[in-house]
Amino acid sequence: MSLRLVLAFAAVATATAGPALATPCADEVSTLERRLNSSGAAEVTGTTPPGGTTSSNSPKALATPPKLTPGDKDVKPTASGVDEAKKLVAQARDEDKAGNADACRQTIMKAKEKAGALP
Repeated sequence: MSLRLVLAFAAVATATAGPALATPCADEVSTLERRLNSSGAAEVTGTTPPGGTTSSNSPKALATPPKLTPGDKDVKPTASGVDEAKKLVAQARDEDKAGNADACRQTIMKAKEKAGALP
């Protein structure tokens, strides 16, 4: 009988601790989500995110947008690219919650490409 109690306790402890654990992909999702809700993304889309603009709070954030050369047109941020990236971030979040880390990482990479080099 005590073994059942120990197993039941272990199952409850695992179930309650599981969602609180951060995964590498969850961290990437959160980071990209902050970028897509930043003032730079709002500048690109011409909108203000719900709750006002936020900073990416990234120590790697650039003070000014990078100077793009004609060959960099693929990384130039657009409003439609930012919108598509937001949809992909939501998809990646669902994939991460489902435990599909590989799909989550692939989706995040696509979202980064769609977002472009945000100011």
